[in-house]
Amino acid sequence: MNTTDRTPADLLRSALAADPARPLVTFYDDATGERVELSVATFANWVAKTANYLQGDLAAEPGDRLALLLPAHWQTAVWLLACSSVGVVTDVGGDPGAADLVVSGPDTLEEARACTGERVALALRPLGGRFPQAPQGFADYAVEVPSQGDRFAPYAPVSAQDPALAVDGRELTGAEVVAAALADAAERGLSAGSRLLSGLAYDSWAGLSAGLLAPLAAGGSVVLCRNIDRLAADGLAQREESERVTHRAV
Repeated sequence: MNTTDRTPADLLRSALAADPARPLVTFYDDATGERVELSVATFANWVAKTANYLQGDLAAEPGDRLALLLPAHWQTAVWLLACSSVGVVTDVGGDPGAADLVVSGPDTLEEARACTGERVALALRPLGGRFPQAPQGFADYAVEVPSQGDRFAPYAPVSAQDPALAVDGRELTGAEVVAAALADAAERGLSAGSRLLSGLAYDSWAGLSAGLLAPLAAGGSVVLCRNIDRLAADGLAQREESERVTHRAV
C-alpha cells in the first residue's frame, strides 16, 4: 500500500511494483479438487486482459453498472479489479435488469438474461476452461479474454470519489473501498507476507474483504476456498500447514 493508492486498482499496481513474483491468490474448489495459484504478475495480467475486454469489446465506461453474479472464485476476483480499472461500478449479486452489463456463472444464467445490455458467462471450470457450447445470448469469457492485450490504460480517468462497489445494500467509492480494506487488514492483524485463508462467499463485504481486498491492501495474499464445507477437518489443518496460512476467515 502506497499513500497514492486511492482505488482497488491502485492497490494492485502497488503490489505489482513491489513484488510481482509473490503469490497473491491461491484458489481451491473442494468440489472439483482444483487448485490454482496466481502470482501478483499473473493476476495483474488477467486483470489487464479483462479490463481491455470490458472497455474495448463491451464498450463499458466509468459509471456503468455491472451485475456480478459469480461465487468466490479467482476469476471473480479478477473481475472486481478489472471493473475498478475501468471505473465500472461492481454490483455484487445485483439486479441484472437494472445493470448495463452482467457477468454470470453457470448457475445464474436465467437470472442474468434480464440484462438488456452485454452479457458474459463464465463456465468456472478447472484451468479456466470454456463452455462446451457458449450459452445462447452470452459471450464466453474463456473464449474472448485470452487474446486481449496484456497492458491496460483507461480511456477516461477513474476518480476515487466515484461509486465503485455496491454490496450489502450500500455503495462505496473507490476511496472508501480502499479505506475499508485497510481497516479490515489492521483489525485482522494482516501485514506484508500474511496468508489469509478464506472460506467466505463473495456475496458480502466481509467475503470480498477477507477473500481479496484486505490481504491485497496489507501486502499479503489469500488462500481462497470454494466449497470448503466439503473438506474434512483434518484436511483443513493440512491445507493451512502446506499453504503457510497465518490467518483464517471461515
